[in-house]
Amino acid sequence: MRLLLVEDDAMIGESLHEALVGENYAVDWVRDGRSAELALGNDVYDLLLLDLGLPKKQGLQVLSEYRQRGGMLPVLIITARDATADRVSGLDAGADDYLVKPFDLDELFARVRALLRRQAGRAQPIIAYGGVTLNPASREVFLNGSVLNLSAREFALLQALLDPPERVLSLAELEEKLYGWDQEIGSNAVEVYIHHLRKKLGTNFIRNVRGVGYKVAAI
Repeated sequence: MRLLLVEDDAMIGESLHEALVGENYAVDWVRDGRSAELALGNDVYDLLLLDLGLPKKQGLQVLSEYRQRGGMLPVLIITARDATADRVSGLDAGADDYLVKPFDLDELFARVRALLRRQAGRAQPIIAYGGVTLNPASREVFLNGSVLNLSAREFALLQALLDPPERVLSLAELEEKLYGWDQEIGSNAVEVYIHHLRKKLGTNFIRNVRGVGYKVAAI
């Protein structure tokens, strides 16, 4: 999953970026409201983490105008503004959740997982499909009850294909979900990870839809 982090404080931004990457997310970090608007125009993200006190354009204005343009991303406001009026304004402007700094990273991760789960139309915290069980919180995967050892990229790729399942994703879309701006992509990196997953899950679990992309097999 690919996240857009909008945070102007260098120390906080670096810490959050590192922590979220450590949770297997691809994360792009921008530091002002104008850059946030430009990044959102790429339409490649699964979730927006938005500070409110931003240079060049305030976060609340970025959010309000994004929603007015029809933007549908789940938005988690992360801010030091803890007044009830600020919370109400943020939620009424279109935020899906509101988290006040300083916060515990585990709570941030849980809120991110909850928003992504809702975005995928899934109420259950565990993804189960075709004998595969994937737990986004513990980052564990089981096949017919047996633990599978997956690399971080393999896990992220499998989650992208399963959440929701039977959706066709192009090679470009998979690359966008696995890699941020600052990460180099090998010429056939995604195909290599798909090959590794097929060896572990079965050759027919991931299908190639000719000329379109990849999807998990129907069950």
